Amino acid sequence: MNSKETKIAVYCASSTQIDECYFKDARRLGNLMADKGITLVNGAGNMGLMAESADGCLEKGGKAIGVIPTFMIGEGWCHNGMTQIIETADMHERQAKMAEMTDAGIFLPGGCGTFAELSELITWKQLGLYLKPIILLNTKGYFDSLLNTLHQAITENFMRPVHADIWKVAPTPEEALRMALETPLWDTSIRRFAKI
Repeated sequence: MNSKETKIAVYCASSTQIDECYFKDARRLGNLMADKGITLVNGAGNMGLMAESADGCLEKGGKAIGVIPTFMIGEGWCHNGMTQIIETADMHERQAKMAEMTDAGIFLPGGCGTFAELSELITWKQLGLYLKPIILLNTKGYFDSLLNTLHQAITENFMRPVHADIWKVAPTPEEALRMALETPLWDTSIRRFAKI
């Protein structure tokens, strides 16, 4: 992957009442992306890890593109310092746009919105509709319970064993970015609905 042309979607929370370690990793990821000339794409929120990751990229001279629905702009939730803002009609268009315009997705800890985005991308990848790397930045073991649930789905045959390769788990921002850049595209030959 050529870093000069690379855009990576960073999915994360807008919550502010969270442990400082989450802010630290979000800013570090933004710093690293700027250092490598990678454009950060996120939901353009002006609070929480969305703002922190964008600010981390921008403070190092990087580019940060925000994709945000019109109603969120109206609520005053838009980060005004982004390099570029792309306005969408709704949340569904936002998700599709971020997936389409980026080369990988890195998921930082978040709430229901982040879980919904992750679940949708995993489903699209399972169906062969999204082929790009999905990386979970597992700060403080945040995603451990979710990963256990996903692996239970595999153990109990709700998902195929090969689907465990849909996502990768990284303990640090450095490793998350490395995985995003080095993980190959998903092999669509395994998307068939074969019996387990």
